[in-house]
Amino acid sequence: MAESTKSTVTIKAPPAQVLDVIADFDCYPEWTGQIKHAKVLTEDDQGWPLEVELTLDAGVIKDTYVLSYTWDVGEDGTGVVTWELVRSSILKSLDGVYRLSGDDDGTDVVYELTVDLSIPVIGMIRRKAEKTIIETALKGLKKRVEG
Repeated sequence: MAESTKSTVTIKAPPAQVLDVIADFDCYPEWTGQIKHAKVLTEDDQGWPLEVELTLDAGVIKDTYVLSYTWDVGEDGTGVVTWELVRSSILKSLDGVYRLSGDDDGTDVVYELTVDLSIPVIGMIRRKAEKTIIETALKGLKKRVEG
């Protein structure tokens, strides 16, 4: 992912518990803030979401888009979750990754994101938006898992 933005948080819960929250798209509107609706369109044979439709309302940016997910995770919840944009009306790309590592005492979550809009945006503003998305998501994830 070229020119992506990245941040890390430590959550006081085992990786499997953190992964369960990440994979529970139906509950995203309850803790993500800007996602108003999420619907799993397809799943793999183990029940992992493969394509998810999300509705975003981030003030001036409103969109419904579909992401394709890959779940390279172990039974203990450690591993990598990646996603890429399938379709959108205003996004050119929305590619990201969660990297989960840790043990029963806690999980380190690295979130990396690249966003590109169909409308021209100065790189510095785009990176600030990526950072805001990441920080909001990690704070919400931590609160959801630990709360």
